[in-house]
Amino acid sequence: MTPSRMKPEAILFDLDGTLVDTAPDFFAVVNGLRKDQGKPELADEKIREQVSNGGSALTRIAFDYPDQAGRDLATASSVFIEHRQQLLDRYFDNIGTLSGYFPGFETVIAELEKQEIRWGIVTNKPRLYTDELLKKLNIQCDVVICPDDVSKAKPDPEPLLKAAEILGLKAEQCWYVGDHIRDIQAGKAAEMFTLAASFGYIEADDSAENWQADAIIETPEKLLSFIKL
Repeated sequence: MTPSRMKPEAILFDLDGTLVDTAPDFFAVVNGLRKDQGKPELADEKIREQVSNGGSALTRIAFDYPDQAGRDLATASSVFIEHRQQLLDRYFDNIGTLSGYFPGFETVIAELEKQEIRWGIVTNKPRLYTDELLKKLNIQCDVVICPDDVSKAKPDPEPLLKAAEILGLKAEQCWYVGDHIRDIQAGKAAEMFTLAASFGYIEADDSAENWQADAIIETPEKLLSFIKL
C-alpha cells in the first residue's frame, strides 16, 4: 500500500534531532564525564551525531567503549550499565538547559494548529526524560509515545500505531517525521507517509537519501510545502 500524500489529519515527530535540538545539553555531559577520567574533549559534532542513537551510544563515546558495547543492555556488563546510568543522571540534571525547537518549528507548529492538524511525538527517549524535557521547554501536543508505553520501540511500528489509535485516526491519516533510518522503517511499517529530516543528527557516514523515505525535508519549514501540495 502506498502511503497517502494527501493533507494529513496528524503529523507525528521524532523528538531528539527532529523536533528539538537536544544535542547541546549532551555536549557538557559527555565532555564532563571525559574530563573526570582525564580524557580529551570530543568535538561537539562527534557528540551530536550520536544523540539519536541513545544513551548507550553516548556512553560508548563518553567512556571510550568499543562500538558494540552495550548494544544489548540485557547482556551488557555491570560496569557499562553503571556508566550509562551515570551519564543519564547527569543528563537529567542538565536537561533542557540548552535545548530548544530546531529553528523554524515554532512557525510550523503554529501553522499546523491553524490548519487544525493535530501533532504529537513518538520517541525512543524514555518517559522520565521526555516528560522532563517537554516540561522544561513548555511543549504541549496531542499525544506523546515513549518506549515505556509499548512492548516494542522503533523501528517496530507499534509506537506509531498506538499514537494513531490514541488520536482516533487510521495510521494512513498520519505522517511521521524523523532523523534516523529507524524512524523511516517504523513509519513505513505503519503505512504512514514518511519524511526524513536531513537537518537532524545523522552520522558522517550516513545520509537521509539512503533511508527510502517518501520525502526529505532540509528545514522544518519545508514540511509545510508538502502539506500544501
